[in-house]
Parts: sequence; structure tokens; C-alpha cells
Amino acid sequence: MTDKIDYTIVNIVASASLGMELDLYGIATGIDNAEYEPEQFPGLILKLTDPKSSLLLFKNGKIICTGARCEADVERALKKTLEIIKSLKK
Repeated sequence: MTDKIDYTIVNIVASASLGMELDLYGIATGIDNAEYEPEQFPGLILKLTDPKSSLLLFKNGKIICTGARCEADVERALKKTLEIIKSLKK
């Protein structure tokens, strides 16, 4: 038996805060890859294909990012989400 353990990172979970309130209804109606059913769950589910990840957005501006394989993918997913939100405010 060896002391070395091989492992592979397959899923990173990260949390972030945008520091602003989000209009989840507006986001859900403005993009196709979002699911929002507040009767079932208080967060909006946003599924990105590049980078492949899912994000939970909450009204208070908090975000949970799951499914990313590295920190760079988390950062790309969060930046892409912020771009989507900003584009809907115009």
C-alpha cells in the first residue's frame, strides 16, 4: 500500500455575491437557459454550456456555481453570468 492517493477534480462548488439585488423574473424571461419556479425553489437555475456549469442565482445577489472543473471555469462562468445580467438591464 502506498501513501500517495491519486485523485481528479471533477466538480467545484463556489459561492459569490454580486452585491446587488436581482430581478429573477426578468432574468428568467430574458434568457432561454434559465429555470425559475419560486413555488418550488427560491433560486433561479442558470445552465451554461461554456464553461459547462450550473449556477443558482438568488434575489439577494448571492450565486452558487457548480459543475466547474477548475477555478478558471468558475471565474468564466461568473463573468458570463454577470454579462448576461447586465445585458438584460439595458
